[in-house]
Amino acid sequence: MRRFVFAGLFFLIARPAMSQAPHITPAGDPSVRNDTIYKLAVNPADYADDDYVYLLDDGVLRFEPDGRGSRTYRQVVQILNQDGAEAWGEQSFSYSSGSERLTVNWIRVLKPNGDVISAQPAHEQESLAPVAFDAPVYSDEKVRRVTLSGVAPGTLVDWSYTVERVKPLVPGDYYSGWRVTTGLLTRRSRLIVDVPSSVTPRIQERNVHFKRLDVESHGRRVYTWATKDVQKIQGEPFAASPNTLSVHIDVAAPISWADLAKWYAGLSTGRYALNPALETQLAEHVKDAHTLEDSLRAVHRWVSQDFRYVSLSLGIGGYLPRMPAQVLETRYGDCKDKATLFIALVRRLGLKAYPVLLSASGSADSTLPTVQQFDHMIAAVDRPEKNGGRIYLDLTSELTPYGELPPAEEGSFVLVVHDDGTFEEVTLPETAPAANRSDTHIVGELSADGHFTGRYTETKTGGLQYGLRRAYARVFSKDELSRLTQALANGVFSGASGDSLTLFDGRDLRAKPQVTLTVHDAPVLSSGGGTRIFTLPTALPNFGSLGLASQLERRKPRRFPIDIGAVIGPIESVAELRMTLPAGWKAELPPNVSESSQFGSYSAEYAQEGRELRISRRMSGHRGTAPPEAVDALITWLRAISKDDVKFIVLQPRE
Repeated sequence: MRRFVFAGLFFLIARPAMSQAPHITPAGDPSVRNDTIYKLAVNPADYADDDYVYLLDDGVLRFEPDGRGSRTYRQVVQILNQDGAEAWGEQSFSYSSGSERLTVNWIRVLKPNGDVISAQPAHEQESLAPVAFDAPVYSDEKVRRVTLSGVAPGTLVDWSYTVERVKPLVPGDYYSGWRVTTGLLTRRSRLIVDVPSSVTPRIQERNVHFKRLDVESHGRRVYTWATKDVQKIQGEPFAASPNTLSVHIDVAAPISWADLAKWYAGLSTGRYALNPALETQLAEHVKDAHTLEDSLRAVHRWVSQDFRYVSLSLGIGGYLPRMPAQVLETRYGDCKDKATLFIALVRRLGLKAYPVLLSASGSADSTLPTVQQFDHMIAAVDRPEKNGGRIYLDLTSELTPYGELPPAEEGSFVLVVHDDGTFEEVTLPETAPAANRSDTHIVGELSADGHFTGRYTETKTGGLQYGLRRAYARVFSKDELSRLTQALANGVFSGASGDSLTLFDGRDLRAKPQVTLTVHDAPVLSSGGGTRIFTLPTALPNFGSLGLASQLERRKPRRFPIDIGAVIGPIESVAELRMTLPAGWKAELPPNVSESSQFGSYSAEYAQEGRELRISRRMSGHRGTAPPEAVDALITWLRAISKDDVKFIVLQPRE
C-alpha cells in the first residue's frame, strides 16, 4: 500500500483515506504503524522527574449535522518507574449508556520492542457510576474498569477506545476539547476532526504554532493537527489562564446560544405550574412576611434548605426539570428541580423569574455555544428597582445567604433563558474584596504573673464565611459544646481555658457568622533575664513568605502570566490584639510595616498607649492578571511584607 508522510511526522496515512478520518476498530488503526511509535521510547534516566511519558496521544473525532458522532482516543504510554506502574495498572472508561456506546478497541502491555506482555486486561468489570451519599447523583453513566497484567517500569501501555454518540441530547450539538500539552513529554500528538462538507464547525485554536491540514473530498472535510515532541511544561505558582504556553483546540457545532435557549425553553414548557398543595405551602411560608423582600427570603430559605439534593440525571433527565409538585412530594431535587420550583413560587408572588444555565466551576466559554458547557442551573429574579433590581440565587447552596452567590460562580458567563426562547448572555456579578472579610479580635488583660484573660471574637463574611457556617450548621450537645469551648480557647493561646462560648446557627442565612468566647488562665509569658517574652497568638498571622519569594526567584525567567487572585485572593483579613499590661510595664515595639502593590496590601502596626498594647495586621488582595515579567514586583512585595516576621514581643516589667 502506498503511504504518505504528514510533514515529516510518524503518521503514515493511506492515500485513499486522506479525505476521511481513519476507521479505527479492535483490528487496529490503519493510519499508524505501531513499530514507529514504540521506537520513540525515551531513556528513563533523561526523565528522572517523571513517572511516565506519552509516546502517542491521539484523537479521531467524527461529527454529523444532527449531533451524532464518535470519539476515538488512543494513548501509548512509556512507564518510567514504579509510581508510573501504579498509575497505569488500573484503568477506567466511562460513557452515558442512554445515549452512547463504548468499544474498548484494545488495551495491551508491551516491551519497547513491540513484544506483547499481555494482550488484554487480566480483569474487566462494568458497573453504574458510584453514587455519593452526601449529594447523590443517579445517572446512566457507566464505568468499565480494567486491571492490566505485567505493567512495570520499562514497559509500554497501549490502549484505544471509541465512544459513539447515537442519541444527541440537543439536535445538532456537539463539542470536544483537545489539549496538545498534556503536562508531560508527548512524542507524537494528533487530532483529526471529520465533519460533512456542508457543516463548518466552530474551531478555537489557542497557542497552536504548527500548521493544520484541511482536506475536503466526497462530501467530507477532515481537519488534522499533528505535531511531535511536545515538551513538558513546568508548572509555576499562581499560573494564570489563558496563557501562551498551553496548546488547546476546541471544536463545537455551528449552533448558537439562541438555538440552545429555544431548546431549553421548549424542554421546560409547562414546568412552572403550582398545584393546590404548593399554593398552600407557599402561603404558609410567607404568612409572616411584611415586605416583598421578606417573602423572597422566606421562599429562598425554604427551597434551598428544606429539600435534599438528589439528582436523577438519566438521559434527558440531566436537563429536564421535574415538576414542582413532584419535588414537593419527594422533598428532594437537584439544581434544575430546585431552581424550577423556586421560579414557579416566585412567579406566583407576581415577579418575573428565569432559569439560568451555567458551569458550576464558572468555566463556560461565551464564544463556544454548546449545552455541554453547562452542568448547573440557578435562578434569576427581577425585583422592582427600589428593591435592588435583578438578583441571582443558587438554590443548591444551602449556606449561601440570600443575595449572594457561591464564589466559584461569581464573574462567570451564564445564559438566562426566557419562556419564549429569547435569552440573555450575562456575566454574573462579583463581590468586592471588602465583602469577603475576616475579622479576628482579641481584647483582654495581662496579669503580672503572666496570664491572659479576655474575649476572642471571630467574624467572617462573603466568600470567607463558609468554613464557619459549615462548622456551626448543626446543634451541639452539652458535652460537645464543652469540648469545643476548650479547643477554641487553646487555639487562641495554648494552655488556656475557655467559657461563655457564643455561636451562631450556620443555617440561619440572616445570622452574622460570628463566634465569641472568653479566654482565661492563658500562660502567655516566658522569662528571659529581667524581661518577659510575650508569644503572639496564632490568630494574628503574618502573611510574609520568604520561602515563596525564593521559589519564585529560582524559577525565573517566568513563562506563565500571574493570576493575581491566586496570590492573596479578593479578600480582606484583619486581626487585632488589644491587651492591657500591668501598671508600669513597657513593650519593646518592632517597626511598623506597610506595603502595597498590584497584588495586595499589607500592614502591621505595633503601638502602646498608656497600658494598652495594640497589635494589628491587615491584608487585602485583588483580582486580575499580570504579565510574567511582573514576577519581580511580586517577589519584591513578598520580601517586603516578610519583614514583619514578629512572633514575640519583649515586655519590660516595672522596675
